[in-house]
Amino acid sequence: MDERQFGAEITEVPEEIRLRLSGDLNGRADEALASAYAQVAALGPRRVSLDFAHVGYINSTGIALVVRLLAQARRDGRAVRAIGLTEHYREIFRITRLSDFMEIVEGDAA
Repeated sequence: MDERQFGAEITEVPEEIRLRLSGDLNGRADEALASAYAQVAALGPRRVSLDFAHVGYINSTGIALVVRLLAQARRDGRAVRAIGLTEHYREIFRITRLSDFMEIVEGDAA
């Protein structure tokens, strides 16, 4: 499998900050994701949406990075939701119980 470099782009939209993720979410994404969340945190306490529409692959380390981000957001009093997850990753988030700690938005509701 060809690995795609991870990226995170911050966009402010009404009522939230959207973190548009792209590439592969794995151990190599650690620094970029931490940096992006630090920028989000500096923008205030609004909800953050993690947009997974352009993420091709998430491994167990990537799941751990999402867990860490959720812990930081909880500490900061910030709600988190996931948008753009494929059916496969929605199921992974359900099995790992990530969906217990964040809203999973399907379809056009994002």
